[in-house]
Amino acid sequence: MKLRIAVQMDPLESVNIAGDSSFALMLSAQARGHELFHYDVRTLSYDTSVGAGGTLTAWAAPVSVQRLAGDHFSREDYRLLDLARDIDVVLMRQDPPFDLGYITGTHLLERLAGRTLVVNDPVAVRNAPEKVFVLDYARFMPPTFIARRIEDVRRFHAAHPGDLVVKPLHGNGGKAVFRVPADGSNLGALTELFGQVWPEPFMVQPFLPSVSEGDKRIVLVDGEFAGAINRRPGEGEFRSNLAVGGFAEAASLTAREEEICAALGPDLKARGLVFVGIDVIGGQWLTEINVTSPTGIVAIDRFNGTDTGARIWDAIEARHAAMG
Repeated sequence: MKLRIAVQMDPLESVNIAGDSSFALMLSAQARGHELFHYDVRTLSYDTSVGAGGTLTAWAAPVSVQRLAGDHFSREDYRLLDLARDIDVVLMRQDPPFDLGYITGTHLLERLAGRTLVVNDPVAVRNAPEKVFVLDYARFMPPTFIARRIEDVRRFHAAHPGDLVVKPLHGNGGKAVFRVPADGSNLGALTELFGQVWPEPFMVQPFLPSVSEGDKRIVLVDGEFAGAINRRPGEGEFRSNLAVGGFAEAASLTAREEEICAALGPDLKARGLVFVGIDVIGGQWLTEINVTSPTGIVAIDRFNGTDTGARIWDAIEARHAAMG
C-alpha cells in the first residue's frame, strides 16, 4: 500500500547525506513507492473552528530524494496539508533541543491519535527524554546524579571520588559534555555555567575509563535488536560521538548488552517507540535511550550489510495496517 508520509525535520539543505538517518529513511520509503512531504515543525497550526475536534495543518512540500551530493533532493511548492486527512504517517525527526517548542510539537501531534500514525509516538517521546527515561533502568547504569546545587554535586563527588562527567540533561550529539578532574577544580565554575545556561538540572556521573573501548550505539526497531556500531573517541577527546570526531567500527553485543535489550524491548514497543538508539559504554553501562531523533543506521548498515531502514518501514507499515 502506498503511504503518504510527512517528515517533520530540519531543512533538507543542511542534511549530511553520507550519514544522516532521516535521509536514509526517506530514501527507503521512496524506494517502496511511498509519497514524501517535508515540513518544519514551526509551520504546525491547530484550528478548533474547523472539523470535529479541531484540525492540525502544516505547510509541507512534496519532495524526492537521491544519494547525490549537492543535488540530493528536489522540492515542489509548499502547500497546506491537513495532517489527519492528507497524510498517513508523520515521521517526527527534527533534532533537539528538547525544549518547550519541541514539547509543544508533541502536544499538537498527539491530537492525530487514531487517525494518522506518528513515529515515534509523540506522547512517549515527550515522556521519555533520553537522560530521564533511562533512569527507569538504573540497574544497568553507572552511578548517576541529577541536581543543580554545587553542595549536592560535591556530596556525590565525595561518595564517588575520581574524575566526573557533567552534561546537560537535554543535550544531544555530545555537546557541552565536560570532564571534571578528580580534584574537582573546575566543578564550581561548571555548576555556575550550567545554572546560567539551562533552567533544568544537569547530570553527573563518574568518568568511565572504559569509554576508550567504545560507546556502543545499539538500534532497536519495535523493541527488537536491529544492529550496533562501536564509537571510539578521536585523538585528544573523551567523547565518542561521531558528531565530535569519534569514529565507528563494527560491533556485536555482549551478554550484558543482550540483557539490556531484552529488558528495554517490550517497554519500547508498548510505548510506540519504533526507532530507538541506546548507548552503552564499555559493553556494560547504559547511559542514554535516544527516542527523539536517533541516528546510526547508515553506519550500522555499512558495517553489517543490513538494511535497517527497510526494517523500520516494515514496522511502521505493520503498525499503520493495524490501525484499520
